[in-house]
Amino acid sequence: MAECSFELHALDEGIGSTVSDMPSLTAESSPSRQRCEPTTLIRINISGLKFLTREKVLHRYPETLLGDVTRRKEFYCPDTDDYFFDRHRPSFEAIFNFYQTGKLVRPPIVPVDVFFAEMKFFGIDNQEINAVLDKEGYRQKSESCPKLPDAEPKKTIWLLFEYPETSFWARVVAILSVCAIIISIASSCAETIPEYQENDIFDFPPNTTRSSRLKMAYGSTFYQVETACIVWFCFELFIRFYASPDRIAFIKDMMNIIDMIAIVPYFLTLFFLLGNVQGSRSAAVFMRVLRLIRVSRILKLSRHMTALRILGRTLILSAGSIGLLFLSLFGSMVLFGTFVYFADLETPNTDFDSVPATFWWAVITMTTVGYGDEHPRSPLGKLAGGVCVLSGIMFLLVPVPGIVANFNRLYTLQRNVLADDRDKTQDEAEKDPKYTWRRFVAPLRKKKRRTSSGPEAT
Repeated sequence: MAECSFELHALDEGIGSTVSDMPSLTAESSPSRQRCEPTTLIRINISGLKFLTREKVLHRYPETLLGDVTRRKEFYCPDTDDYFFDRHRPSFEAIFNFYQTGKLVRPPIVPVDVFFAEMKFFGIDNQEINAVLDKEGYRQKSESCPKLPDAEPKKTIWLLFEYPETSFWARVVAILSVCAIIISIASSCAETIPEYQENDIFDFPPNTTRSSRLKMAYGSTFYQVETACIVWFCFELFIRFYASPDRIAFIKDMMNIIDMIAIVPYFLTLFFLLGNVQGSRSAAVFMRVLRLIRVSRILKLSRHMTALRILGRTLILSAGSIGLLFLSLFGSMVLFGTFVYFADLETPNTDFDSVPATFWWAVITMTTVGYGDEHPRSPLGKLAGGVCVLSGIMFLLVPVPGIVANFNRLYTLQRNVLADDRDKTQDEAEKDPKYTWRRFVAPLRKKKRRTSSGPEAT
């Protein structure tokens, strides 16, 4: 039997328009007597716009508001023998079509936030909602509240160091952390400038004591700046670890791993100082590696800068495109490098004495940098160089639109967040990081201001 599912346009109840050709459904569809038969007709009234469908159509999605008979009973109106919802009409047309066809599409005339609210009201599955929002460049606000410590002062410390948006002092802590990162990176770069270079902290006379070596090391201005920054980094890391509600998750978090790596070079350097390690070749190489690791502190800025986190997720999401780009460049490098080598093999004063020697030229040419330090000299080699430039441009252009699209999508999703506070309980609200500030700290500050203003202000 074909499904009988159609729409009755809005009725003007004030004039007395009725659906006289439809049989009364009171005896069959009343919630008190309903048997939930698949062929039972269900009448739905959306602010005067009436829809008629069968029970089996709504039962395709039993977890939704209309598919759940128990939840639907609350909206039954015995006077008109229908289920009345004072909701948005154009949005429900798309939701009603979802029950019939299984496809959920936002009507062009309906704003995204309005359609999102209607989908949440009618209990549409989150997977379907996320699919619609993803097409529109939106995302839902995470329904899970952040986990906070239960006891004080851990809760206050965690809010202070982990959520800069919760209070003024939390923002001050975040600014101090960013300043320490910038100063540390600037100091690492400035100490390599010839005008500011100081004696190597490992360049101390033999048979010196530990105290004298430490005194010589801390006599360096850059080492003093480095020590001050490390003190702040260690304090921040340990105080956050102390106040963390889940210390296992804290250790596994990538941002915290970066924080740990950032302070390792300093303590290894201190160990070398206390261990009386002289300036051997191996020690010098190891110290260069440690200085290179210090540059990783710039990644600490991603904790405070959303754009850097989006950029990192973009690179991860575009790993396939980036891998294809490197594979294409590698293949072209070998192909054109080999061709140019044999083209210039009999040319006097050639710049390429082997195939690997042409790889640098191939990479620089394909990326359109063209230093000119090495170049082919024969006509065939120059022809290969021109083709190499064109192929490099094409290889670079192919993955770029996909990478840019991924970045724009993630950036848009980061900004366009839709929250549903309709069913937020008091317990969930108290877990919100901003709740502690608004509920307890802010009133105390206002009271203090009124007290300090004196009776004149009153």
